Amino acid sequence: MKSIKPPCFISVEGGEGAGKTTLISKFEGILQSWGLSVVKTREPGGSLLGNELRQWLLNRHKSIKIGAKAELLMFLAARAQHIEEVIAPAIAKGKIVLCDRFNDSTIAYQGVGRGLGLSFVRNLCSSICGETTPDLTFFLDVDPLIGLQRTKRISKENAAAGEWDRMEAEKIEFHQLVRSAFVEIAKAEPERFFSIDASQALPQVINSCEQILSMRFGIPK
Repeated sequence: MKSIKPPCFISVEGGEGAGKTTLISKFEGILQSWGLSVVKTREPGGSLLGNELRQWLLNRHKSIKIGAKAELLMFLAARAQHIEEVIAPAIAKGKIVLCDRFNDSTIAYQGVGRGLGLSFVRNLCSSICGETTPDLTFFLDVDPLIGLQRTKRISKENAAAGEWDRMEAEKIEFHQLVRSAFVEIAKAEPERFFSIDASQALPQVINSCEQILSMRFGIPK
């Protein structure tokens, strides 16, 4: 297992309700406790442009039709700005970038889920990102039914969240396609990807991920 050192780029991937956002926050605390400098960010988002595009892409309130190709290009526009404004400068300063979603989500959601084609979307992502790719990726694998149940529960608990966003509201078949795509992507890059059973209790998930981080950074747990 190849070790990594700062600067480096770590992404967390998975379907709806997998627990990515919670895990990213835990990662931030773990890495900082080891004396490492961390930048936590997300996609779409990270920049002012990215946050504006996020409102359109994940819109909960407005009936705006966004075609599959337009959606893809909006995600990539947000990513291009994200790299230029946040990710590349942080790496240049020797920091660890923690990102909630990156290219793998686009390949899974738009390439497979939307049916635009895995190779087509992968090539576009590569053209936009160049050499800016994650050194390490955690795939939180959970049955879409479980993940969506979690998402629905969180939405009910948080009145401000309102109804599901555009992605969450897709049919179960869409989410199953996305999960199968993530599984295949992870299998194809075993050196970069670590698949975690996200149906486990959160402490177990965090412990499994912390052990992997410890091994990859060469820091005894």
